[in-house]
Amino acid sequence: MRFYTEEDIQAFDNVRFLHIKTAKAGHLFTITLARPEKRNAFTPTMAEEITFALAYAHYEDDIRCVVLKAEGPVFCAGADLNAFHDASANIANVSLPRIHEEARMGDAFNELLKPCIAQVEGPVLAGGFLMICGCTFVFSVPEATFSLPEVKRGIWPMQVMASLAPIMSQRKILEMSITGKVYSGKEALEMGLVTHLAEKERIAEEVNALANQICNSAPLAIQSGMRSLQELRNLPRNEQHKFLKSELDKLLKTEDAKEGALAFKEKREPIWKGK
Repeated sequence: MRFYTEEDIQAFDNVRFLHIKTAKAGHLFTITLARPEKRNAFTPTMAEEITFALAYAHYEDDIRCVVLKAEGPVFCAGADLNAFHDASANIANVSLPRIHEEARMGDAFNELLKPCIAQVEGPVLAGGFLMICGCTFVFSVPEATFSLPEVKRGIWPMQVMASLAPIMSQRKILEMSITGKVYSGKEALEMGLVTHLAEKERIAEEVNALANQICNSAPLAIQSGMRSLQELRNLPRNEQHKFLKSELDKLLKTEDAKEGALAFKEKREPIWKGK
């Protein structure tokens, strides 16, 4: 990853996060936005903390799935503009390793290359879209709302456009950005912004069920597939099948591929090594 190296994340156990919480259970890693008093609006430091947690999940072989959730009634109100414009309003986290580039959460989520599930139980506004668009799956309660109100403040959701572009049409992106309209969970599902709707009393259970399914699947195959799909965007159409065939050939030589075939033959659950 461009923001933190594999060496940087060796300090993970010594980092004391100010604005997020993390937890690891088996192959599952959970990141919780924990600035509810500010509606989980992220400061430059909070963006670095999220980026560092994602880098840890990326490099840590034992982690196969990430769940992203939030404390309080609002999932994320976007960037804390005061903290971005006034350095004195941003509290630095001195326990974090020095980031190598300015934190850009859209890029940080793209570089995770492991399935990530957002558990959305409240409004998502503005820069909060960088997080949910970066997740592989987005579970939302019907009551949650989604909006890009930047134009009402004289600005524009610039980076969010890059995150939305693979998900919906340019016309829809412009509609959301120009009108600042508030969309319901059902409308977000229809647009492809949300992948699953779940009632509040069941959302955690449904997220955990999917996370468990992912954690029991072949981790190396998933990472290879996610990486290949990203690289596909940059290849001419007449080179795509050749590239994907070469990626499949590499997978077929792995220990996991051999174990998968053997487990199928022996009618048992495979034991994945990620090799």
